[in-house]
Amino acid sequence: MTDQVDNWHKLARYDTNMQGELHANLLRNNGITVSLQPLSAMPGMNSGIVLWIQDTDLAHAQRILANIDTDGATPYEMFDEVSEAGSSSTLNSAKDDNNGGEV
Repeated sequence: MTDQVDNWHKLARYDTNMQGELHANLLRNNGITVSLQPLSAMPGMNSGIVLWIQDTDLAHAQRILANIDTDGATPYEMFDEVSEAGSSSTLNSAKDDNNGGEV
């Protein structure tokens, strides 16, 4: 099997659908057309996904994916840090209001 079909190039393969969809959305948000190819014919199966990019966008898409800074964190850990920070600030402000401004 070849990694090129007409003007489409295989950009990346991900083991989980969520990883592939997150990266596809990042590329789409940067104006790049992405085609997703699930690796399972059954809907809902989390068997992986392949991203295909048009040849005119290939270099730009590779640069975007190469510059993703996760500091070794998984996407789940990044979302957890954001939600924890938001919930703790909400809790602290609620304590301030209930205690007349004193913690």
